[in-house]
Amino acid sequence: MSEIIIEYLYPEVSNLYGDPFNVKFLIECIKESGCQAKVIEDELNKEPFFAKETPNLIYIGPMTEHAQELVIDRLKPYNERLKELIDNNVTFFVTGNACEIFGSSIVNEDGSIIEALKLYDTTAKRKMMSRYNSLFLGEFEGIKIVGNKSQFSHSYRNNDSYPFIKAVRGDGYAPGDEFEGIKDNNFMATYLLGPLLLLNPELTQNILKRLGIQNPKLKAEKEAFKAYEIRLKEFENPETTLV
Repeated sequence: MSEIIIEYLYPEVSNLYGDPFNVKFLIECIKESGCQAKVIEDELNKEPFFAKETPNLIYIGPMTEHAQELVIDRLKPYNERLKELIDNNVTFFVTGNACEIFGSSIVNEDGSIIEALKLYDTTAKRKMMSRYNSLFLGEFEGIKIVGNKSQFSHSYRNNDSYPFIKAVRGDGYAPGDEFEGIKDNNFMATYLLGPLLLLNPELTQNILKRLGIQNPKLKAEKEAFKAYEIRLKEFENPETTLV
């Protein structure tokens, strides 16, 4: 297989909660699987790589609310190109509040509205004096997924399309939503954060297969699955408090 290119959008701002380790872990797993890998880190004030080239995967992670507005401003000129890449099954992995950027709008507590990229019909509503922290257990394509949330906002769907992870324990994209995040072709976006791929080795294998690796191998695979099984047992225990 030729070199797998991962494009990391704006790491100078999308770098909270240890999420950059998702990219580092993917790179190590790609190499472990016998393939070549390259990371391209886009800068806020330069044209993104995807504008003229086609990466194998595009990643962006959580950021401050101010940074969200900067990123929306930088990406708006490339709306049609982003839609084209999604339609052509390029893999996207979006974590934390970066998911809000791809929705319709972000609403502040004072009622002011930030227009987002409008790729998906969702509205994020901020409550800056009320941080929501929670553990989460869900299921996607037969894979049980464990994760954490820490956010000042929730995203509300204006339709029922593009569900990602079915909630088993914990809230979905918003309280009352039975699904967490958005999935459209190989576009995957979720509020779950932290080193999500390391915490979920089966999800990592799923993504590696989307990148064309038929028999993916994980870095420290035995240890990753052992830790996952311990965490899964804890999250499935009804005595474990989520919030």
